[in-house]
Amino acid sequence: MAGLLPCLPGGVLSHVEVYGVRHHGPGSARALRGALEEFKPDAVLIEGPPEADPIVELAGDPGMVPPVALLAYSPAGSGSGSGSGSGSGDGGGDRKAAFWPFAEFSPEWQAIRYALGAGVPVRFCDLPAAHQLLPAEGEEQEENDEAEGGEDDGEEAAEGIRLDPLGWLAKAAGYDDAERWWDDVVEHREGGPSPFPAIAEAMAELREQLAALPEEQVSAGLPPGHLRREEQREAHMRRTLRRALKEGHERVAVVCGAWHVPALQAKIPAAHDDRTLRGLPKARIAMTWVPWTHGRLAGRSGYGAGVRSPGWYHHLFTARDRPIERWLTAAARVLRDEDLHVSSAHVIEAVRLAEALAALRGRPLAGLDEATEATRAVLCEGADLPVELIQREMVVGERLGAVPERTPMVPLQRDLQAEQRRLRLKPSALDKEHDLDLRKPTDLERSRLLHRLRLLDVDWGVPSDTGRSKGTFRETWTLAWRPEFEVELIEASAWGTTVRGATTARAKALAAHATALADLTSVAERCLLADLGDALPTVMRALADRAAVDTDVAHLMSAMPALVRALRYGDVRGTSTGPLRTVVDGLVVRVCVGLPPAITGLDDDAAREFLGHVDAVHGALSLLADDDHLERWRRTLESLVARPDALHGLIEGRLTRLLLDAGRLHDVPDRMARAVSAGVPPARAAAWVEGFLSGGALLLMHDETLLRLVDGWISALPGDSFTDVLPLLRRTFGAYASAERRAIGERLRRSGHAPAASSRPAEDDVDEARAAPATTTALQILGWER
Repeated sequence: MAGLLPCLPGGVLSHVEVYGVRHHGPGSARALRGALEEFKPDAVLIEGPPEADPIVELAGDPGMVPPVALLAYSPAGSGSGSGSGSGSGDGGGDRKAAFWPFAEFSPEWQAIRYALGAGVPVRFCDLPAAHQLLPAEGEEQEENDEAEGGEDDGEEAAEGIRLDPLGWLAKAAGYDDAERWWDDVVEHREGGPSPFPAIAEAMAELREQLAALPEEQVSAGLPPGHLRREEQREAHMRRTLRRALKEGHERVAVVCGAWHVPALQAKIPAAHDDRTLRGLPKARIAMTWVPWTHGRLAGRSGYGAGVRSPGWYHHLFTARDRPIERWLTAAARVLRDEDLHVSSAHVIEAVRLAEALAALRGRPLAGLDEATEATRAVLCEGADLPVELIQREMVVGERLGAVPERTPMVPLQRDLQAEQRRLRLKPSALDKEHDLDLRKPTDLERSRLLHRLRLLDVDWGVPSDTGRSKGTFRETWTLAWRPEFEVELIEASAWGTTVRGATTARAKALAAHATALADLTSVAERCLLADLGDALPTVMRALADRAAVDTDVAHLMSAMPALVRALRYGDVRGTSTGPLRTVVDGLVVRVCVGLPPAITGLDDDAAREFLGHVDAVHGALSLLADDDHLERWRRTLESLVARPDALHGLIEGRLTRLLLDAGRLHDVPDRMARAVSAGVPPARAAAWVEGFLSGGALLLMHDETLLRLVDGWISALPGDSFTDVLPLLRRTFGAYASAERRAIGERLRRSGHAPAASSRPAEDDVDEARAAPATTTALQILGWER
């Protein structure tokens, strides 16, 4: 570094140490902490966005509990997506938000905590997020070059080295798994010399091999703009290092990804870096800390610098002694919590097996693979399901971090935090089910908060229909907090500073821009569930105006169920629903008037679509329990079945069933007999039967006359006709529960409408002459003589 950096005033030569790390690794973190305590730097530079310098001191607050992440976002909240930085940031693309995650076992986090504890300045030295959130210069050209380039051995080597340098080193060492090689070389090391000089030497060798290849081979297989962005990032790291030395720091520690170490040790003139960084586009961004989760640190989440097993790495970092024994003991505890029998003897044998496997494989310490195999073989006795439980609970080890109260936040975030504390709804990374009783004020407020957040596209809670009866006071929600909700809250802050205010503004905007009647009814329903009285008049005016001009009966019918649910649940919640009732009253009249002409002359597909609308409206009016509306609807159905020739068989059968259930028809057997008579085409008869019988098998189980009619019609069908209608019949009867189908079969057998057991040949009817050869052979096999 002396060739690159000048001497300080007084002729004192600066001392710079560059530590190349894997962004999330317990061995790297432990080795780095020890190296920093030995080196005792007077300044620490860390790969990360410099905009975070003013808030880095929050990392020393007792309220900051990793995993956490730095979040860069557009203050205007105009972003269309978000991404995760690669370790300490990975710019590029068209993102308007990005994360830089840290776990307790992240080397960068340990460097930050060391610097804050030692009272030395700590800064971030990567390319500013203001540049990284915009596309790299020349991205389109590189994309074209990539599309035109071919592949050969040189390109394969270049791509492998650049995209996965650890994988290339692991391959050279005879490993087929890069993470396992890194674990053996770095993460599982106990004591010994510092690994950083060897890491720097290995990366320098790889970069030299890469530099010897043609440029088109180096860029092949890389994301567009990647090489240009990497050059800019490393130029800014060197610039930040020069600035720290010019400020008078004599002992500077730089913590960066291992790949960048040779670039920071190279003798690159400052003028070259200035040219590389000149004229970069810049976005207006803000910076804050947000809670993160171990699940989002896992590579399977799509995070570029993710690790396979964050829970295992956290354990390795926190369990300084006897990590395998402690891990398997914790695994036994998880299994015992599920009432699985695991004794201390199981744990002892599992530890011995894990250590034996590690010794056979030449590993310095039993790793996750050995611990998992020992767990499966001994603790789980070969069963895979308990192993999956341990994978979920321990290997990933889902946990949610926390940030202190004084962390910069938009007002909407602070309002939500206040609501969470007031309603005692603590965010958690694990799925948790909450049963809410809407008769209790606190549960009612919780329900309203969750519905409001869903209107803002923050799906912290997902409602469940399991166990819920329409019109009751019970709601079931599944709650799980995700880090990306912080970005969505920031984006939603454009609508207001409080959850209620932002949701009200969003609901009004949705109503103003909705073009479909069903969309407006959905907004109205959500306003009632969220108790948005200020938004409801605007939504109802838009809904009434749209319903008044919509002449499509299918649209009107599809809108009615949501409105009726809103009316019913509004009553349960004590919400005023007067304007909504007026709209529903008008819709019922218009549907009953417009249904007869709309439902005649339909083909098969249109008939099936209208069948769904008819069932939905019938169910909605039954839920509403308004006698006048029900009477008008039933009279409409009666007028339709009075002229069956105009109806599709599916529709006629269904309307007949609905009127039968309502007690409005007393000649249903005659109607069915006509519908399945010999002169009716089999396809129409099958459609009629499907419409009539859909929705439950109780009718056939208890009405002997109808059962005989259906059985007789099916039995009399010619072979070709039976083949044609079989798919419709299977769809109808396949929807019944197995117990119901079995009960129908038993009823037919008892009634003599199925082949009886007596129709089979009796035992006395055996043809002895034909059976003789088989009998003789069987006796010979058994050793008997005939």
